[in-house]
Amino acid sequence: MNDYPRFLAVGERALLVEFGDSIDDQLNARVLALAVALSGLSGVSEIIPTYRSLTIMFDPLTVAFAELCERAALSVNSLSSTRTLRRCWRVPVCYGGEYGEDLAALALAHGLSAEQVIELHSTARYRVYMVGFMPGFAYLGGLPESLHTPRRASPRVMTPASSINIGGQQTAISSVAGPSGWHLIGRTPWRSFDPKRRRPFLFQAGDEIGFLPITPAEFARLSDECRAADWYPEPEGA
Repeated sequence: MNDYPRFLAVGERALLVEFGDSIDDQLNARVLALAVALSGLSGVSEIIPTYRSLTIMFDPLTVAFAELCERAALSVNSLSSTRTLRRCWRVPVCYGGEYGEDLAALALAHGLSAEQVIELHSTARYRVYMVGFMPGFAYLGGLPESLHTPRRASPRVMTPASSINIGGQQTAISSVAGPSGWHLIGRTPWRSFDPKRRRPFLFQAGDEIGFLPITPAEFARLSDECRAADWYPEPEGA
């Protein structure tokens, strides 16, 4: 029996709509479609998409919980299955060395060379399933199965900002420096979060991402460019 979608109260000011319990492209697409459908609803103050669910923050003095549930249920039943246009990013990454301290060990664990890991990781296409944990931290699905890796036995107290990491069946782009139990395989010169920018965040749920291997010299040059006050790359399909 399929018990989804589920409509659950989270305190007095939030409705949680659950679509399933797995990492799935179509399931996540339904989450994002509902977010769009409810974005202009009176009384809704914030909408938070995750892999499999949507949290809708609301003002109970403006819209009642029962009314919001009804509106959400109607929207779920009318969600379009049409594939929406994704923003596509080609993110430059310097793999290994001082930029990816765990690359060699991860490659050894899988019986691969570092070059093979880079090839596998950089030729796959990824979906941003959600942004969270830290501001701008992008969780990506689509990691090749041959690179699925349990998290580190001993987490790092601090991982550099803009790190490219692997943990379990996912890869991710760190936005700011912070603790992490994921394997550090590279770093991008791009800053996925910068509160000083007119548009602080680069990535959003539903985006498609590919990685472009670069050299340390290219990393240094692009890092300088990214420090410009007006720096902001434009995605394809924006």
